Amino acid sequence: MLTRIGYFLRETLISLRRNLLMTIAGVLTVAVSLALFGGIMLLSKWVDHGTQSIKGGVRLEIFMTVDATNPQITDIRDTLKTDAEVKSFTFIDKQAALAEFKQIFRKDPDLTRNVTADALPTSFRIVPKRAELTDSIQRRYTAEAGVDSVATPQQALQGLLTATNTARLIFFGLSVVLLVSSLFLIVNTIRLATFARRREIEVMKLVGASNWFVRVPFMAEGLIQGLIGAGLAVGVVASLKIGFDHWFSSSNATNFFREFYVTTGDASVIAIYVLALGIVIGLIGSAIGLGRFLRV
Repeated sequence: MLTRIGYFLRETLISLRRNLLMTIAGVLTVAVSLALFGGIMLLSKWVDHGTQSIKGGVRLEIFMTVDATNPQITDIRDTLKTDAEVKSFTFIDKQAALAEFKQIFRKDPDLTRNVTADALPTSFRIVPKRAELTDSIQRRYTAEAGVDSVATPQQALQGLLTATNTARLIFFGLSVVLLVSSLFLIVNTIRLATFARRREIEVMKLVGASNWFVRVPFMAEGLIQGLIGAGLAVGVVASLKIGFDHWFSSSNATNFFREFYVTTGDASVIAIYVLALGIVIGLIGSAIGLGRFLRV
């Protein structure tokens, strides 16, 4: 048994060294494709947690027109105080709106420099007593005098969700293309290895070696390529998780994005998926590559 294992390991290493450039190309392609796959899964989890957290503390925002009068603002405030569907509310005056605007666009000083408090609307941030009352409150206050619009959590998140879904489709598409490319690279590597050793394989078959005895070193070669590529991709996923934690929990992040997070459990599950996919790609590639030369 040990002799067979030693033989398999030796033959696998010889084959990997013999086609070193193809092996490296296959490993890197697997790594890039799985890193894209793992990264977009991580991004999806990040957005899912963030949107659930924000929707969990359901909040509407009534934006007054820029030139809303004090009596109009007072009417809305008085109505909110007596509204049976409103749990609490906060008034955001023009100076507070300007402070938030400068915080959000702090990396664009030219923009913030040219905006004054008078150019921004006042608003009321509302927490309804129950989440299902959101639409009812929105409909009632949209028609009030001096009100420009009433934004709900879904509307506030719509742009982010649309952008995320678009990015998800694009990166999943790229991942599939690269995974197919890596599969064919592994297939070609295995075919080159079997072609180079075709006489040796014929002799082994003549002396009674089974197909699986011949297959194992080549299957192991594809498996190693898939595993190394997946291992590199897992490193990228771990780095992204650490980066998300550092960036979005630091003072560099806006209050909005501090609601977004990725758990260690999420990253671990994604890493397992990436490793499993790397193994599958390696085994499938080697099986296809051997198909021309060996039949069960």
